[in-house]
Amino acid sequence: MKRTHLPLNGLRVLDAAARHLSFTRAADELAVTPAAVGQQIRALEDTLGVVLFRRTTRGLELTPEAEAGLAPLRDGFLQFEEAVRAMQAGQSSKSLTIAAPRDVTEKWLMPRLAAIAAHDPDLRFVLLPADSHGGGTALDFTEANLDLAIRWGEGPGEHEGEALESEGMVTVTAPGGATARIGWPGDGDGQALVRVADAGLAIDAAASGLGQAVVPEMLAARDIAAGRLVVTGEPQPSRLGYWLVAPLPQWRQAKVRALVDALTA
Repeated sequence: MKRTHLPLNGLRVLDAAARHLSFTRAADELAVTPAAVGQQIRALEDTLGVVLFRRTTRGLELTPEAEAGLAPLRDGFLQFEEAVRAMQAGQSSKSLTIAAPRDVTEKWLMPRLAAIAAHDPDLRFVLLPADSHGGGTALDFTEANLDLAIRWGEGPGEHEGEALESEGMVTVTAPGGATARIGWPGDGDGQALVRVADAGLAIDAAASGLGQAVVPEMLAARDIAAGRLVVTGEPQPSRLGYWLVAPLPQWRQAKVRALVDALTA
């Protein structure tokens, strides 16, 4: 019999009926009617081609065929329970694997993870690189064993997601710095004097006095607060932004939800 065709519901009913030697008490345990138990047993007998129970003057009795299968059947149910516990163990795990662009990890994510870990020293984080500006290959959550990722774009794409709050884009420069434009792939400025690989490098280039950069406010906030950068003009809204994303199964995990709540608090 193919594994996919195993009559698991019928086997579960058989186990209960064999323990109680009563369809009525088995029905009470399984929260079904005695008639439903009888139907499941008859269907199982038809599938297996054996008789499982006989009615005698003393009540319900197991046949030798049923007796022969009960021990391995119950061992199998115990293995199912172990499998379920093993699969659920990840829900209580304190380890989270996160993929994010390098500049987001350095400028925004790591300081927040440090603050989160300070309140729960058992937490463990694995940080992996992700594409900086949406032009690379999509993340494979299964292959990379990811719990959560941060992406730049107009929305969460094919996954579940939550936007990271930001004031949009800001123009930053070092105090007294040059006025030349520093470009990066996410700002859409093809005429910049200096071009770098991502917004984090644009922030560092501006802080070094190379010129002005238009970057996500959330990435520049710490450098602005520290006085390494000053903002020129007003923040500008952007249709693009950073999103916390994950496929629905990961998104529903308690540990992922807790991390999302902490990162967006």
